[in-house]
Amino acid sequence: MLNHHVVIALRNLSRQKTLTFINVIGLSIGLACFSLFLLYAVNEFSYDRFHKNASQIYRVYEWTDGIQGAVPSGDAALYMPLGPAMKKDLPDVESFVRFDNGNEKFVKTGDHSLKMSVSFADPDIFQVFSFRLLHGTAAGALRDQRNVVLTREKALELFGETNIVGKTVDIKIADHFEPFVVSAVAENTPSNSSIQFSVLLSFEYLQTLPNEKNAVSDWHYSGYVNFVQLSKGSTLADQKEALSQFRDKYFPDEKAQYIKSGQWDGKAPYPVSFRLQPLRDIHSNLSISAGSQHGTDSAYAWILMGIATALLAIACINFTTLSIGRSAGRAKEVGLRKIIGSGRRRLVFQFLSEAVLLSALSGILSLGLVPILLPYFNQLSGKQLVFSFSQYPELGWLFAIVILLTGFLAGMYPAFVLSGFQPLAVIKNKIRLGGSNIFTKSLVTVQFVFSIGLVTSTIIILQQLNYMKSKNPGFNKENIIVVHAEETDQQKIFPLFKEQLTDYKGIAGISGADAPFGTGYNQSGFNYSGKHEQAFHFTADADFIKVMGMQLVAGRNFDPLHPADSADGAIVNEALVSDLSLTNEKVLGLKLNGYSRKGDPVVIGVVRNFNFLPLNQQISALLFRQSPHFIPLEFFVRIRPGDPGPAIERMKKTWASLVPDIPFHYSFLDDDLDQVYKTETRWSAIAGWAGGISILLSGLGLFGLAALVSVNRTKEIGIRKILGGSVTGIIGLLSKEFMKLVLLAFILACPLTFYFMNKWLQDYAYRTELDWWVFAITGLMVMLIAFMTVGYHAVRTAWVNPAKILRTE
Repeated sequence: MLNHHVVIALRNLSRQKTLTFINVIGLSIGLACFSLFLLYAVNEFSYDRFHKNASQIYRVYEWTDGIQGAVPSGDAALYMPLGPAMKKDLPDVESFVRFDNGNEKFVKTGDHSLKMSVSFADPDIFQVFSFRLLHGTAAGALRDQRNVVLTREKALELFGETNIVGKTVDIKIADHFEPFVVSAVAENTPSNSSIQFSVLLSFEYLQTLPNEKNAVSDWHYSGYVNFVQLSKGSTLADQKEALSQFRDKYFPDEKAQYIKSGQWDGKAPYPVSFRLQPLRDIHSNLSISAGSQHGTDSAYAWILMGIATALLAIACINFTTLSIGRSAGRAKEVGLRKIIGSGRRRLVFQFLSEAVLLSALSGILSLGLVPILLPYFNQLSGKQLVFSFSQYPELGWLFAIVILLTGFLAGMYPAFVLSGFQPLAVIKNKIRLGGSNIFTKSLVTVQFVFSIGLVTSTIIILQQLNYMKSKNPGFNKENIIVVHAEETDQQKIFPLFKEQLTDYKGIAGISGADAPFGTGYNQSGFNYSGKHEQAFHFTADADFIKVMGMQLVAGRNFDPLHPADSADGAIVNEALVSDLSLTNEKVLGLKLNGYSRKGDPVVIGVVRNFNFLPLNQQISALLFRQSPHFIPLEFFVRIRPGDPGPAIERMKKTWASLVPDIPFHYSFLDDDLDQVYKTETRWSAIAGWAGGISILLSGLGLFGLAALVSVNRTKEIGIRKILGGSVTGIIGLLSKEFMKLVLLAFILACPLTFYFMNKWLQDYAYRTELDWWVFAITGLMVMLIAFMTVGYHAVRTAWVNPAKILRTE
């Protein structure tokens, strides 16, 4: 019986090749897009589940809540001795792993040198976590300080093969290369892993480095992520008292200091505590960060799934509307089947079989489209996803369910409508559907509501993105080259670099800072009038404000002739002055008590407010400081307007003379700052592609439906032409019904889009306006596409010889 239905379904589909092609292509595109977005969502919600001991692994973090002026938050970039201390003092802790992402360093084999991300971890990492090793053993991977583990990708880049255990690589540590022996080669870290590494060195080696020695036993140096594996059934994560006592042991004077500084009154719950975060919670938790690394909002995955569902719904609507449109042509078939005894249940099954078969064919074709589209989708989403049923087992059954559900939903309405035809009504030719019923019109309208909404949203996102990029941030970001100096002896190189280039006519000024501008700021607190205030701080040299084109509104700049400035001076912004309820003049000379263990700075100047954070945040309190031990990780070079080429070449030559073994690496500050808005850029691209595909699918469905309507009204058109109807009038007659639907969709889409996009814009402290012309342009564009789609069939039908039409009829 099933075979019989399949054969009949294939025959019916083959009779109407054009409509079948439209249905298959539309469904295939919809299913392919849905599959890619489904892959993204599955990847997001499956982070770290591949670890065998995932339920027992926790990340230690420090939670701060209750300090005036500070937002409650968690910090997982903590102390180097934390993991060993927890293993020693807390019986439930079976193992610990400290992880440090490190920086990009030069890795060399012979004359072959590449810059790679180098991380550090304790030897137990491959026993606590389930990263797969291709060569080497988990127990011996990092047992020696001079061991290194490479991923498959990096092993191939350096050696051209993966079986390289025992071979040596040289890694640039500080200002010279050090040899390391490859002890293992790991499979590339999965895309759904919170821990990512390419080149992995032993944490024990990290502890021997001069810059890290002080952190080995000091609980005031932070920046290291600590993981612990608890024994099965342990409730340590819920034992706040045990974790509090553990903290008291290693921070015995902390509570007294908080009381003295006014940050805690000794009665309220203590504002700082150690806590344990489940491994599976790391990726989706935004409230806990590890240095510059933050979790990802899972709402994005749901939004993408919503867009994907909308695209799939449009494809399903195409199938439904075209099936209803074909129904008049199959009315006699249904009547004859009923006359010879076919029951309604069998007819429903027949039509649903056709729908599911069509959905299955589309699903097979979509699986062929996915590998083609995946690289572009990865570029849009900023991921490195792999469509793998082995890595994501749920993809298989989810995809199968989607195909069956798509076929059932898309074919359900036509099946019940067609099977409900009465034989007598069919014989008397009283069946007139032809794609003009209310249900079909509603479906077409819904299609275009989605399309208009997505396209309008894309334009608004692009407007906001352009607004943020073009807004004056309060300093001159143009013509500034950022020289990245992480792998050099910066304290030695910076003054020489600056000295040799200062007199070059193409360079207007050179400065340095200890962090990338626009990111990497830390916050510290100080006391004023019995309150604890918070401020971001930024360490730079004396020329920074001048080179960046910032404006002093009170006081003076840092002055090399005032040696005390490097230890005690601070320049604050107007936001900090406002937070203290002072004026620019009165804040001068104010000592920021309790700001630093190395000394409390005194305000010597006030700089005009500027946007140093993304524009979704208000300008916050900030202060600039100098340091006698200043290490500029980045050099900022202001070049004169015009061709930057000669200045860059001069910098390259100077760099090569100072650091011959490290390539000159630079970028433009305005480009770096634009990277802050990569999320908005990504969303605009995703929404744009989704909008374009939705219009394509909607147009495809409209094209097929218009073809059916034209065929069903052929006799009417012939009679109208014989009675004197004009070509223009006939085109208008065939087009107006569809154009009314598109206009209705536009009317419905506008308020919905306005509501959601206005809500989205509220997340930005500085935002563009929602202009009426954005909606108007989108509406006109979609209506033009719809008119061209429908008009094609209308013109063809209107120009046919009426005598030929009536003779055919």
